[in-house]
Amino acid sequence: MPGGNRGGGGGGGISRGKKNYKGQRRHFTDEDELKNQIEKDEREKNWRKQRGIESEEEEDDDAKRAKNRDMPASESSSSGSESEEEEEEKKAKGVEHLIEVHNPNRTGAKANKKIGELAEGGGATQLSRREREEIEKQEAKRRYQALHAQGKTDEAQADLARLAIIKQKREDAAKKKAEEQKAKDDAKAAKSKS
Repeated sequence: MPGGNRGGGGGGGISRGKKNYKGQRRHFTDEDELKNQIEKDEREKNWRKQRGIESEEEEDDDAKRAKNRDMPASESSSSGSESEEEEEEKKAKGVEHLIEVHNPNRTGAKANKKIGELAEGGGATQLSRREREEIEKQEAKRRYQALHAQGKTDEAQADLARLAIIKQKREDAAKKKAEEQKAKDDAKAAKSKS
């Protein structure tokens, strides 16, 4: 027996990867079966109603579910997602209904607002931390530039001192150049007289 293939030998052995379900029978729910299921749900609902077990909210949810079953697939998918979101909000997960915990990562439906609602809200809008920091940074820069223009900052005073030194050096250089030029002109004049 050659080594290597352990799964039953050659080509038709046991598959170890994904299972392939092609060719198997598919089960489709029959129309009669759907009607029977709806009738059964109605009987259960009426029985609960008689016993006083079911509340008004559950009746509304049942009506929505029945409506979604009767709709074509394209319509039920859009309205079905709304009812599913409502159910998710109502149903408590784990001990969530016992302990009220605010999770900042889970914003829910409050995150989506329409433009009209934003306009009605008016007043102060909530800024994110980054936006607030950016605005504060711009304000600080504007105040610094105003103080700098008035010469009240350390940097401005240092700049002004440097400018005064440079002006003094230029004036001294200009005086020295003027004296040298005058000396040259006097030397030329003395030379030309002799």
